[in-house]
Amino acid sequence: MAGTFQLELVSPARLLLSRAVEMAVIPAAEGEMGVLPGHAPMIVALRGGVISVTEGGQVTERLFVGGGFAEITPDRVTVLADDATPVASLSKALAATTLAAAEAAMADAQSLTPEKRDQAMATLLSARAMVVTAEAP
Repeated sequence: MAGTFQLELVSPARLLLSRAVEMAVIPAAEGEMGVLPGHAPMIVALRGGVISVTEGGQVTERLFVGGGFAEITPDRVTVLADDATPVASLSKALAATTLAAAEAAMADAQSLTPEKRDQAMATLLSARAMVVTAEAP
C-alpha cells in the first residue's frame, strides 16, 4: 500500500491495534508529533494524551494513552503503552477519580526521591490530560 505505514499499539498484555494507516499523531513528551510514511527513525517517550489515527483522509480513531514509548521507522510505528482507551468511551467520572488519586500521590511524593517525585508528576500530568480528553459521562 503506497502512502501508508504499519501502526502497532502494544500493551504488556496484548496487541491492541495493528493496521496500515496514512498518518498518526502521537503525544510525544516534547509535544504532539505527526508521523507519516517515510518518517526518520527515532524512539520517543510519550506523555498522557491522545493518539489520532488517520485513514482515508479522515481521523478514524482516537485513543487515550497514559504514557509509554514509540519506536518510529520509515515503514512502521510501534507504540508501547500500558493501556489505550478509545476517547469516546473515556469516562469523565473515572478521569476525575484518577486525577484525585494522582494529586494525593503527588502530595505524598514530596518527601520521596527525585525519581519518585518525577513519576508522581508524570502520573498527575497524564491524569490531567485524561480529564481534558474524557467525553463519556
